[in-house]
Amino acid sequence: MRKFDGVDLYNVDSLFSDEEKAVRELVRAWTEDNVIPIIEEHCRKATFPRHLVAQMGEMGVLGVNLHGYGCAGMSNVAYGLICQELERGDSGIRSFCSVQGSLVMFPIWKHGSEEQKQKYLPKLATGEFIGCFGLTEPDFGSNPGGMITKAIDDGDSYVINGAKMWITNGTVADVAVVWAKLDGVIRGFIVEKGDPGFTAPEMHGKHSLRASVTSELVFQDCRIPKDRILPHVHGLKGPFSCLNNARYGISWGAIGSAMACFHSAREYSLSRIQFGKPIASFQLVQNKLAWMVREITKAQLLALQLGRLKDAGTVIPEQISLAKMNNVDMALQIAREARDIHGANGILDEYPVMRHMANLESVKTYEGTHDIHNLIVGKWITGIAAFE
Repeated sequence: MRKFDGVDLYNVDSLFSDEEKAVRELVRAWTEDNVIPIIEEHCRKATFPRHLVAQMGEMGVLGVNLHGYGCAGMSNVAYGLICQELERGDSGIRSFCSVQGSLVMFPIWKHGSEEQKQKYLPKLATGEFIGCFGLTEPDFGSNPGGMITKAIDDGDSYVINGAKMWITNGTVADVAVVWAKLDGVIRGFIVEKGDPGFTAPEMHGKHSLRASVTSELVFQDCRIPKDRILPHVHGLKGPFSCLNNARYGISWGAIGSAMACFHSAREYSLSRIQFGKPIASFQLVQNKLAWMVREITKAQLLALQLGRLKDAGTVIPEQISLAKMNNVDMALQIAREARDIHGANGILDEYPVMRHMANLESVKTYEGTHDIHNLIVGKWITGIAAFE
């Protein structure tokens, strides 16, 4: 297969700064050399390539759009391009980066005390510490406000009881940003590996995101010091501010999955001979490939404008919802069409298509399901909250 050189019918490259293009090329080459050669084996074995974490830290991509505390302070568009290239390798690798930067580092950076920032952010930025984010519960996914995990004030400590589910990185995490109700108000807490009463068993049996660690978080009279509460945020705006950052990254990451599937389908169709000629010469196949480029191009422009709005500080949550649901849906459809072009060979892990397809089924659901994002946009249109 020819080396991947991007998908850019509309010269979107001309809209990126030199710095943004440079970081994209850095991560593209790293993904080509370090992720793609090993990821199928890790998917087969359902193992996370943990040795890649330190390399991501060395590249400076963890918390790349945050400023200070060892973070690179790059644009949100640069962060989006990083997510795109990581997910071209695998959704699980991009998920790790998203969770570390958007769901763990960001809330500490935005809502934490200066002491918390100094203690955790530099080590999270290098990958010395791994983080996870505990919001979703077994009975509360799309309705996080209904959470039953609770914290109580017990003198010089907080004591947390409850459980979280579908937590990326949980079992391997050194630090967990956990949301629980304190006196009926949702607050953020920093829980460390080894805190008494805290366990993080890994979830097994996944058909999706197999090269990613997914865990439960269990709190049974988990006692943490009082200086581990995030002091500057109350209510759902805390976790929602984190989720919007993660959803933004997903809107770019999905483009990477779509590009990987398109690239594989194009190369396969040019080399697969049927009826005496490449199947790429047939109208039906060309129609599918042209449709893929059309959808990728629209997603690129949507994500780029979203990134510019985010960098300008004018982005609104509904814009992020639209991009997340559109781009993931686009990528999943492209994966399915790419599998069709590959024929029976499309189910083999010699090609990346089925792995991306299975991963995208999870990406469509996490960080807000496709339907919930539709309803968020629907509320913006009508002023009526259909999910309340």
